[in-house]
Amino acid sequence: MDPHNKQSARGFFSPLNNVFIGLIVLIGSGLLIDWYSAHPTESLEKATYVGRTTCAECHAVQHQQWLGSHHDQAMQTASAQTVLGNFNDTTFTWFDAHFHFFRQNGQFFVNAEGPNGQPDDYLIKYTFGVDPLQQYMVEFDDGRVQVLNVAWDTERRKWFFLPPPDAPDEPIHAGDPMHWTGMAQNWNTMCADCHSTNLQKQYDLESDSYHTTFSEIDVSCEACHGPGSLHVELSQSWSLFWDRRVKYGLACLKGKQSKTEIETCATCHSRRSTTQVGFRPGKPFHDYFQPQLLHDGLYHANGQILDEVYVYGSFLQSKMHHKGIRCTDCHNPHSLQLKYEGNRLCGQCHIPGRYDTPAHHHHAPDERGSQCVECHMPERTYMVVDPRHDHSFRIPRPDLSVEFGTPNACNDCHIKEAETADWADQTIRKWYGDQRRGDPHWTAALAAGRKGQPQAIDLLKDVIQRQETPNIVRATATDLLASLPGKQTLTTLQQLLRDDDPWVSTAAARGLSLVRPHSFQHSLTPLLRDKRRPVRLAAATRLLDLPRTHLDWQEQRLLEHVLEEYRDTHRIHLDRASSHLNLGGLERQLGNLNLAKRHYQTAIQLEPYLTGPRSELASVLETLGTGNPEEIQTLRREELANLQRDSQLLPDHAPTFYRLGLSYYLADDLDKAEIALRKAASLAPHSYDMLLALALLLERQQKWNDAIQTLRQMKHLRPEDPAVRQIYQRIQSQAKPPSSHRK
Repeated sequence: MDPHNKQSARGFFSPLNNVFIGLIVLIGSGLLIDWYSAHPTESLEKATYVGRTTCAECHAVQHQQWLGSHHDQAMQTASAQTVLGNFNDTTFTWFDAHFHFFRQNGQFFVNAEGPNGQPDDYLIKYTFGVDPLQQYMVEFDDGRVQVLNVAWDTERRKWFFLPPPDAPDEPIHAGDPMHWTGMAQNWNTMCADCHSTNLQKQYDLESDSYHTTFSEIDVSCEACHGPGSLHVELSQSWSLFWDRRVKYGLACLKGKQSKTEIETCATCHSRRSTTQVGFRPGKPFHDYFQPQLLHDGLYHANGQILDEVYVYGSFLQSKMHHKGIRCTDCHNPHSLQLKYEGNRLCGQCHIPGRYDTPAHHHHAPDERGSQCVECHMPERTYMVVDPRHDHSFRIPRPDLSVEFGTPNACNDCHIKEAETADWADQTIRKWYGDQRRGDPHWTAALAAGRKGQPQAIDLLKDVIQRQETPNIVRATATDLLASLPGKQTLTTLQQLLRDDDPWVSTAAARGLSLVRPHSFQHSLTPLLRDKRRPVRLAAATRLLDLPRTHLDWQEQRLLEHVLEEYRDTHRIHLDRASSHLNLGGLERQLGNLNLAKRHYQTAIQLEPYLTGPRSELASVLETLGTGNPEEIQTLRREELANLQRDSQLLPDHAPTFYRLGLSYYLADDLDKAEIALRKAASLAPHSYDMLLALALLLERQQKWNDAIQTLRQMKHLRPEDPAVRQIYQRIQSQAKPPSSHRK
């Protein structure tokens, strides 16, 4: 080509190159600006609920799967389409309580004993659940929604009664908290936040009424994913990117870590209490909820489910959880159905050729024992007809049944007289040998800790310090260890105050003993700044045992701030007497006796059947010097009557007999006080406090030898405690040596 023409061509394309480069720069700058511009992270907090219809516009498949699920039918307005029970003029009777179910003008009614003890007609406003039972709810003028304790068995198609676990065969009348109009059957505070979306309880203490609202009546999309307005805004924007700060505008439930998803499910699938409102998926579970540990009465000593504890507490014990398995690995999160039926579900991870074979399970393929869940997820039935699987995925341990009486899957099926736990243990040893996977187990430690046995200290310490122990077990062991005072306990609890797990740290802070005030203060005051809310609250409430003069002005200000957080926790539940008891106790420790008095009075007004507030109120009135002596005596007589009732309902509950003994003591009935305290000490033979109360009572009765014998038991529990030695010397000086003359 002619050089002149080349130059001309270069001159012609040069402007195009500039334009092209300019476009690239412009587009690149636009993309950079688009990517760099972002919502502040606070936008997630301000997001609002948009409803399932908006979600379904883009997520039609997930919405279709959700329709008809148990979440979809968790709560519905009563109608001919939603009510499954027989309301065709039918009657159900439980002892002397009659329930007449009927229809009228297309609506559903029940005639039953009301809160005043008289029968009346009540409109069924809502249904609750769908399978294997359905319950029905009545709304009262004060906003209370009460759940009938007569339910419909959807499989057997019949009405049945839902009795309380502690009184399965007794009549329940108006005024009882378990009556269908009582607090235990109140939807607003007991059920609502797990059966509806964006539940706002809105209880008004002054009028004792509810103004409860929800965004959607059932468990809808935003109950799990959080409010969706920001997500919708981002999806409809012109941006080519999701936001670099708030991502999708929702919590990432399917992220690399399983914790966010599991804790989102745990907000409802756990035995827990709410400690702060406003939880959104992705926030720390421990800052908003307090789950129950593996306490006696809720779990067996081996961690297997006992009471209705749902799933979270058992799943945390499992190796599945430790390995990062999450809920949606087995369950479809929208339909809630299992991903596969039978052993194929477990075969996703556990090689069928190795595990789904008689060589492993030692049962014929068509027998129950060939199914993974039968051996590793034993069932327990709740609410009379609702069987639920234990999610700790435990290996059957009949050897623990032999030693500690805990249940095992083998004897759930093998119940013949000869098929004992010892027989099951020998069979397991024959199949698999003497080695137990997962040993040493925590059962021995928890069993000893629950009984307060001296050897429990070393056993619990070993469980806590063992790396492979699940954190919920470590927290439970820490809680039990705190009830066993001694130098080892004190040292261990101090070491655990800054444990990585919030529940271990919380249990350590709650249990720390005020043996050495300076060390106590030095250990707890730094925790007032802990980022984990339950740890802060535990430290603050324990520091109240110190005189305020021990803290400098900065520590006092910080303590006041955290105590206000503590008050906020209980203000969520002002409709419950227990919250007023706790708030009253706080104000009493702070010296605000008139405030404490009002809280105790409110507790009595809200739940007059409850044991506790009357004795506290009587004590406050005595301290104030403003109480009428007759009023104080009346409060103590009523408290004594409640404790007598409780001791009949809970004949094996040592703390109840302990409090009953103290109540008899205040009533100056020393003989009955002795009977009650002896019963408490026999039920809890390793309880230092119960033995101390019995010893002091025996001293007052001048039963010197009995008192010395009791003190010897105490000395065995706390050989280093100077208080025991002082009381022992005082009583021994009064005791008369037994007669040595011969007949």
